[in-house]
Amino acid sequence: METLAVPQGTFSLARYPIRQQETLRAWDAADEYLLNYLNDEQLLKSTSRILLLNDSFGTLACALADYQTLSISDSFIAYQGMRNNLKHNRQDPDAVPFRHSLMDYGVPDQPYDLVLLKITKSLAQLEDQLHRIRPYIDENTKIIAAGMVKAIHNSTLQLFESLIGVTTTSLARKKARLIFSAPNLTLSPPENSYPKSYTLENTDYQILNHANVFSRERLDIGTRFFIENLPTDQRYQHIVDLGCGNGIVGLMAAAANPAATISFVDESYMAVASAQSNFENAFPDRKAEYSVTDCLSGMPSDSYDIILNNPPFHQQNAIGDFIAWQMFNDAKASLKKGGELWVIGNRHLNYHLKLKKLFGHCTTVASNKKFVILKAIKK
Repeated sequence: METLAVPQGTFSLARYPIRQQETLRAWDAADEYLLNYLNDEQLLKSTSRILLLNDSFGTLACALADYQTLSISDSFIAYQGMRNNLKHNRQDPDAVPFRHSLMDYGVPDQPYDLVLLKITKSLAQLEDQLHRIRPYIDENTKIIAAGMVKAIHNSTLQLFESLIGVTTTSLARKKARLIFSAPNLTLSPPENSYPKSYTLENTDYQILNHANVFSRERLDIGTRFFIENLPTDQRYQHIVDLGCGNGIVGLMAAAANPAATISFVDESYMAVASAQSNFENAFPDRKAEYSVTDCLSGMPSDSYDIILNNPPFHQQNAIGDFIAWQMFNDAKASLKKGGELWVIGNRHLNYHLKLKKLFGHCTTVASNKKFVILKAIKK
């Protein structure tokens, strides 16, 4: 846990989930730039109504908890991180109300004074969010986005111009930059293009994808390879699609195992909503379970026959294998004795080493030049 000193106060902050010997901070230079700018320009008033989007671990929420701040995120981990950091700094963990990305952003006839956004990697998510904030702003609302220079492109600024109004940027500071967009209420933006849908190849399934879902417009090659090699066995009574995204893996596992119950699990609210829509459209008379959580946190132990997993190798902009390792550990705890964990990943990620260390063994189910599918059994 490290300490951030900004004009709004001094805060001890940690990333979530908390890991021993953490080397990454819970904030970046863009967070500092934004908080200093708000102070320098005297934009924070005791009555300020603030809409906050994409606050990764609650850094901005901790600094703005004394105002009427509402936090919006698509990430369950971000929500837990915010509550954890508020509590650690002796603030009410409910001081900043939270709404996930598919909920309304407030009360339309009560415009916000400030809309503060952190720029994410997903341009589609930004497009969706800019559409969603329009009912909650007026000509007096100040819209300020913050991000690292490497994440801000011409396409980023063009979205603000086309959906909000005239847009300018600050000078760069510590490789961070601010974006200022002035609301133009006479603007007639195009309709929100999300969610999007496509027909899953070689099937009649219509796949709906919300804006923050990986591979929104077509089947990605890794998932294609995985579903080509999914197992079928009457022993699989309860199957988990861990890190489900739009739920294609779980959907196809359900088709291959018609007696099985499927659980879709992801930390993205948009992902789980997409998976639920896709499964219910494909199997309207069949029940499934849907959970937004951190890996398998809160899920029962010794309960599942098989867990299917395509682990992400990044958390926001941080690249590493820590999420995969947590997923593998959670999977081992949640599997029944004799239960199976099936993992797909790029060959160079060497997941077989982790699975051998954790399960004592690992076998290769299938492989090609880019991907490998691995299986580990809980003894």
